Amino acid sequence: MAYRWKNTLTHEDVTPKSAFLNRRQIMAGMAGLGLASIAPKGQAATDLEPTPLDVITQYNNFYEFGTRKDDPAKYAHQLTTKPWAVTIDGLVDHPGDYAFDDIMSQMTIEERIYRFRCVEAWSMVVPWNGFELKDLLDLAGVQSSAKYVAFETLYRPEEMPGQRAPFLEWPYVEGLRLDEANHPLTLMATGIYGDPMPKQNGAPLRLVVPWKYGFKSIKSIVRITLTDKEPPTSWNKSVPSEYGFYSNVNPQVDHPRWSQASERPIGGGFFAKRIPTLMFNGYEEEVAGLYEGMDLRKFY
Repeated sequence: MAYRWKNTLTHEDVTPKSAFLNRRQIMAGMAGLGLASIAPKGQAATDLEPTPLDVITQYNNFYEFGTRKDDPAKYAHQLTTKPWAVTIDGLVDHPGDYAFDDIMSQMTIEERIYRFRCVEAWSMVVPWNGFELKDLLDLAGVQSSAKYVAFETLYRPEEMPGQRAPFLEWPYVEGLRLDEANHPLTLMATGIYGDPMPKQNGAPLRLVVPWKYGFKSIKSIVRITLTDKEPPTSWNKSVPSEYGFYSNVNPQVDHPRWSQASERPIGGGFFAKRIPTLMFNGYEEEVAGLYEGMDLRKFY
């Protein structure tokens, strides 16, 4: 399905591959090569400098491997991703276990360059490869009574050491309203920069919802369930006062620990100039209609 949206990003906006995949000493504030205009289109260019490949290792939240940003890079190599299957069940016509290779053989893989905004107030621009979630849901045959889509991450503590600690209730779970899941921007990502998805970033299959905070983009998915009830989500279960079901990027609603008015682009060093955060992470024109009439402070 072709879909065009305003504020389309190009490779000039992409967080450099070295800065995205690797992170070691960002706190040292070291500078490297020049990065041209990571700011959203329509805003003044922000002169950010990517941290060199040998300075940064993984900057990533994947708590199944630990709570430090570099833990996924240290431990994700233990993860077995072949074979892989996704169980699709609930209110669907064709429930079952869908082998990852079979899914890939039936999907058209596209490159989508999206902004990525973490609730911790840092951001990236990432060229994902993948397919629209709607295409996978259509394959399973969504029944008319379905209203929500629930997702579940792999639970394998022998390979995912973070799951051995009661940091969260495992396995990690997330959810979307069905109209959010069916939106053309909602992606099932299978790779980055034209390569298969790195294990530390959610191999082999992860969700990407670019107008929501990053923790909504659940990684290493093994189950998708169609339901008529709002599904539980991990961070909302853990700290309901801080994490709502929707978790849309909203610069006017602060997290108790982080202002959401601005963000720090990763790749420019610790002292990189912050840039203003845009409503719905810059995708307001495309997705605001999903929430027409809703109080976005109440339904955060």
